[in-house]
Amino acid sequence: MSTLGTLIGGRYRLEAQIGRGGMSSVYRAFDVVLERRVAIKLMHREIASDSDQLERFRREARSVAQLSDPHVVTVIDAGEEHSAEGESAPYIVFEYVEGETLKDLIRRDGPLEIAQAIAYAVEIARALGAAHEHQIVHRDVKPQNVLISEEGGAKITDFGIARTLSEESLTVAGRVLGTTDYVSPEQALGEPVTGQSDLYSLGVVLYEMLTGDVPFHGDSPVAVAMKHVREQIPDVQVLRPEVSAATAAVVDRALAKDLTRRYPDAATMARDLEDVLAVEASRSGQATGEVTTVLRTLPSRSRRRLPWRMRHRARWVSSLALVLIVAAIALVAAAGHAHRGPGITPGVSSRAGLEAVPLSGTAANSYNPFGTGPENRDQAANVVDGDTSTGWSTEQYYDGTLKKLGGVGLGLYLDAAPGVVGKALEVQTPTPGFAAQVYVADHITMLPYGDATPLAERGWQGPVGASPYVHDGERIALSPSEEPHRYFLLWITTLPPHMELATISALTLFK
Repeated sequence: MSTLGTLIGGRYRLEAQIGRGGMSSVYRAFDVVLERRVAIKLMHREIASDSDQLERFRREARSVAQLSDPHVVTVIDAGEEHSAEGESAPYIVFEYVEGETLKDLIRRDGPLEIAQAIAYAVEIARALGAAHEHQIVHRDVKPQNVLISEEGGAKITDFGIARTLSEESLTVAGRVLGTTDYVSPEQALGEPVTGQSDLYSLGVVLYEMLTGDVPFHGDSPVAVAMKHVREQIPDVQVLRPEVSAATAAVVDRALAKDLTRRYPDAATMARDLEDVLAVEASRSGQATGEVTTVLRTLPSRSRRRLPWRMRHRARWVSSLALVLIVAAIALVAAAGHAHRGPGITPGVSSRAGLEAVPLSGTAANSYNPFGTGPENRDQAANVVDGDTSTGWSTEQYYDGTLKKLGGVGLGLYLDAAPGVVGKALEVQTPTPGFAAQVYVADHITMLPYGDATPLAERGWQGPVGASPYVHDGERIALSPSEEPHRYFLLWITTLPPHMELATISALTLFK
């Protein structure tokens, strides 16, 4: 260990050791030239004589120096320190991040808040995307290598075993580099490692943030690695029931053992994480800390999933006058709520002679006759609960279509018992752009799921209304009829462009 107070490279004074590994030690140091704190990774002198280890250390400096991303710890300098005995010790100088590791945070707080976990995962995915664009694979993504700054942001560090995709591996065949708690199946087997391996490891990190523990334990690191190869990851929703199906789908895809099913690249995973962050923030109805910071960076595609108040919070919370206006509007809305009755969404008004139909809290039902059963059945009531910050989502369809075992499409139907002459169906959605049709029925024929029997033979009449591109707040007019019907089905036939799911925040039936 180097003596504290030693001046490295003629300018970096070692202040305290803050980490130690088999190859190097990390110190907090003071840059006497620029008068700032830095972190120095100093290779152990006894290791520096190993040419492979020395090259790996130098490669880390070269790799990270190429990256410029707010969520990657920045390389400031690199060099070699020579002792009086003629021994050399390479070093790398990094920006100093005041804070703690993500592992420390998980150990202290246990499972993180769902939105907070996803916000960190977004930042890590973006950082990995920047590395992969430079053909650099980290190969040791784990919470110990993620620093959480005092400001709350996540930064990846320790590219010590990273290598470029164009370089030959410096490892012995069959040797596993990286921590086996987070190791990908292909890495555990000593097979070629690509950016998809980093995404698997990020999936494990997200799993740990959501559940408070890694998915596998064993008597040895090799035993754990083999579980990643052979065993299915425990269901995150069983361990954390409040996790949404959309979030669970991201975890499942990241942790797919089959590379054709796993995320192909960090950008795709980051996009899905951005979308589910908006979904989870909407479900919780609030956002604090790093969640708020990441929400501000979301693309408009994802921000549309947020309720209005969260999309625009930064614009109006600073204005007292506007806060008072919002408060007044809220009071008016609250007063009106007492007169709306159940099943009528705030902001939905009667116009053109139409009147919103009051519905019971159990009136909405998920409908997936051509598939394997109702999708997110427990969320269906959200579309008639009068709260547009909650909603119902389809499962995630990675091929971007709604192809099922027996046909195409799925949806939600409203039970307006004993019956009503429906004039229009209003759809509120944070994922506009899907195509939908409206059907009506008095009796529904229930058949085994996956059966190819068409809707008409299941009791549905229509379509009585349709929209090729549903926008938020769209009111789909229904064909004129004097006959009342009990059931009204919103049948979704395509997903929004470039998306893998659709979300409905409210359905309102008009008579």
